[in-house]
Amino acid sequence: MTERDVTTVLLADDQALLRATFRMLLDTVPDLTVVGEAGDGAEACALARRLRPDVVVMDLRMPVLDGIAATARITRDPDLAHVRVLVLTTFETDELVVDALRAGASGFLGKGVDPAGLIAAIRTVAAGDRLLSPAATRALVERVLAEPGPSARPPNPGLADLTAREREVTILAARGLSNVEIGAALFISAATAKTHLARAMTKTGARDRAQLVVFAYEGGLVAGTR
Repeated sequence: MTERDVTTVLLADDQALLRATFRMLLDTVPDLTVVGEAGDGAEACALARRLRPDVVVMDLRMPVLDGIAATARITRDPDLAHVRVLVLTTFETDELVVDALRAGASGFLGKGVDPAGLIAAIRTVAAGDRLLSPAATRALVERVLAEPGPSARPPNPGLADLTAREREVTILAARGLSNVEIGAALFISAATAKTHLARAMTKTGARDRAQLVVFAYEGGLVAGTR
């Protein structure tokens, strides 16, 4: 296995025991390696800039700088464009999850996840192929974005530039379908579906699939969100 085949991970959580547990688990997986640990959001940002990990496993509630602010700093840093953030939360229905997705997180995971789920989630986020927990995320994003409040913002202007096919593919992605499922629904290949999604992300400025889904909900592309 070459270095390119190994996904590097930075663990950010104020609970040292949890970080140690995650490290012990991930260090047993050949294609994953933990390159650093951070006890607060500010340290997570500093280590992300220094270590350039593929994935940051980020707790939402941390001292000094919380996980949402840390996620925003990392995802908005052009030098860290390849870094993906997987946020951890005690409750998957926490409204902070939506704020984290808006900040650029690629997905979220409950802290009660089993070892296989954590490993799969890191691989998924690193690949940028599918939003985590699609059913739970769809319900959460739809509920929060449908509510008026200070966090509401205007639709992404790039949505207006999507072709009809790109809109179709984006809507299906927002409903939690994988590339294979999108292809089957539209009678195209999974590779073609992925290409359309990539073009939609370029037009909207979305750094990954998760952010594109948030833009789709904010823009009312998915029925019932506006």
